Amino acid sequence: MATVTAVTPHVKGRETAALRDVTVTDPALVKRAVKAAALGNAMEWFDFGVYSYIAVTLGKVFFPSGNPTAQLLSTFGAFAAAFLVRPLGGMVFGPLGDRVGRQKVLALTMIMMAAGTFAIGLIPSYASIGVGAPLLLLAARLVQGFSTGGEYAGASTFIAEYAPDKKRGFFGSWLEFGTLAGYIGGAGLVTLMTALLSSGDLLSWGWRIPFLIAGPMGIIGLYLRMRLEETPAFAAEVEKAEKSRPKVPLRQMVTGQWKTLVLCMGLVLVFNVTDYMLLSYMPSYLTSELKYDETHGLLVVLGVMALMMIVQPFAGALTDRVGRRPVIAAGCAGFLFLSVPALLLIRQGSLLAVALGMGALGLLLVCFTAAMPAALPALFPTRVRYGSLSIGFNVSVSLFGGTTPLVVTALIGATGNMMMPAYYMMAAAVVGGFAVWRMSESAGRPLPGSAPAVEKR
Repeated sequence: MATVTAVTPHVKGRETAALRDVTVTDPALVKRAVKAAALGNAMEWFDFGVYSYIAVTLGKVFFPSGNPTAQLLSTFGAFAAAFLVRPLGGMVFGPLGDRVGRQKVLALTMIMMAAGTFAIGLIPSYASIGVGAPLLLLAARLVQGFSTGGEYAGASTFIAEYAPDKKRGFFGSWLEFGTLAGYIGGAGLVTLMTALLSSGDLLSWGWRIPFLIAGPMGIIGLYLRMRLEETPAFAAEVEKAEKSRPKVPLRQMVTGQWKTLVLCMGLVLVFNVTDYMLLSYMPSYLTSELKYDETHGLLVVLGVMALMMIVQPFAGALTDRVGRRPVIAAGCAGFLFLSVPALLLIRQGSLLAVALGMGALGLLLVCFTAAMPAALPALFPTRVRYGSLSIGFNVSVSLFGGTTPLVVTALIGATGNMMMPAYYMMAAAVVGGFAVWRMSESAGRPLPGSAPAVEKR
């Protein structure tokens, strides 16, 4: 990065002028930052994707035999438990990122994520050690949840503070490209194992393979993150504070930003409820509720994610041209009016109908995955960006996003209504629509508290 001084004339033509620093970005450095952040996100969602797609098998491995629905609920319960500690991780890693730097904290979260995922692949089954198996699974999930509490907010902040103002949406969209790549990697591996392995082999040892892959992935991600410097926005804050960062109390990050935190939580709610519904819950919905062929169901979801990956960068660039608010609002309106028709298509059961219904929901989800990585960091000033975003993001994900599979499964079990996924997404769209109505447009503008960032001198 380079810094130049630009002169901004007074709007009334007076001779006095205000001076401000302008950051000239280094394209190669921006790309490296995007790759390092996206790879960490890919590893996180590789694990979540594998866990979701192989949930039926995990239920048989880690919980007592009996009612398959109870096993699935127990598996999703362990999945949701990790989200209960995410706010704690956000409260630790977020303020730490504002204090010691984004790069150092993101390296630490990478180590913890890889260790937690790798540990799941080593846990003995319930048949071997009894109740110790689900307890160890829960412990590993809690480590994952705690570390991911600082991951998304840090990674999106990292990219946002490196990217030029007029391309922040485009570069931010690659963070969710990493998410989709991780999901596709997990889904593709599970699909391949399901096709090649017998049910007995998958149950006895095959399920461990995806989790053990996290070890080498974590080493690669750590190497990429350790090679990066701090973001120019954070470096400027340190320089203003004479080489030391004043500690911002956690209470101030909440009470001083409470209106923005509520707004952030509303945006994250619609983003994550729809995300987890489509990418985490629907594979199990197709298999356990609709009795759809497991391999075909996974292939459909895999195709939807591939479609989303293709559209993702273009949608990110679109948010730079038309703004974040119109794109997010379009996604909310789409989920409000099209969730029921899309689920009715999916419930038709034919491959074409399922593909059309899932594809429609996937394209609507792109409205969020393309816009949110740039929109959310722009809600907060540099001084508290990592900490406040970590708190708002993780509280909302814990309460609404990660619990989506568990809540929807329980609602279907209690009511017998198979349309519950559509109603749940519609409710989330209403909340998201109100939040986007209240948010300010950030496209093409400097981040709050940061100097303008441009591509060329």
